[in-house]
Amino acid sequence: MTAKIIDGKAIAAEFNAETRELAFRVAGEFYRQPGLAVVLVGDDPASQVYVRNKIRTSAETGIRSELHRLPATATTAEVLELVARLNADPAVDGILVQSPPPPQVDEAEVIRAIDPDKDVDCFSERNVGRLLIGHDSGFRPCTPWGVMELLRRSGCDPAGKHAVVVGRSNIVGKPMAALLMQKAAGANATVTVVHSGTVEPERYARQADILIAAIGRPNFVTGNWIKPGAVVIDVGINRVVDPDTGRSRLTGDVNFDEAVEIASAITPVPGGVGPMTVAVLMRNAVTAAMLHLRMCR
Repeated sequence: MTAKIIDGKAIAAEFNAETRELAFRVAGEFYRQPGLAVVLVGDDPASQVYVRNKIRTSAETGIRSELHRLPATATTAEVLELVARLNADPAVDGILVQSPPPPQVDEAEVIRAIDPDKDVDCFSERNVGRLLIGHDSGFRPCTPWGVMELLRRSGCDPAGKHAVVVGRSNIVGKPMAALLMQKAAGANATVTVVHSGTVEPERYARQADILIAAIGRPNFVTGNWIKPGAVVIDVGINRVVDPDTGRSRLTGDVNFDEAVEIASAITPVPGGVGPMTVAVLMRNAVTAAMLHLRMCR
């Protein structure tokens, strides 16, 4: 068996085209584009690449973006001051503070300071709580919802299936499990979460109809973790050095070469989950604009 490749770039392009239509409708109804503010603290190379991708995609989807740069020496107080200004700016519908900030910045405090109505990452306690109880607040966590869209648009309905999530982070693992188990169309899975404290995690992984790897360790999930015919979603993005060339390259949390011979479908890295994460961020920005502008009428 050779797995079908789930093309995240193609699915994200389709999703972004729909977002662009929504953004144009917002602009036509309210006479301005949705506005997204991106805050970058420091000069981490990977963060700069991610921010460039977000700024470029915002332009492609009809969203006005503004980039706010702070030096690597910025304090928590300085970041909070900027966030407060953006919270009060009526032209800013969504706020994204690129993660991770430098170590001296208290990221949790910064997240708490963002107006939940502008929290397009869906990290705030209010929005996470609403997600957990199934409340349709409009915002969805970017990477987990991107995974749900990849499953839906590639023809994999989680209903009645056993989904195993590898990883329990607040950004991916926990909200991923919550979305999969929701009593809603496109969800209704039975969910197991394995993590660093799980004994024999591969034993649970081998039971999965849908296996989602989000643990942040390159090639951690090997072929013997995968049930024949399972759908494998690789959330990991790890930069490793190729021993043959000495050059760095991106790889996922799943050993792709082994998994592709066992799974029925799989996402590649890069070109799988990553583009959908950015696509959902853009949709959240447009949703924020619709909520904000209608409240201001």
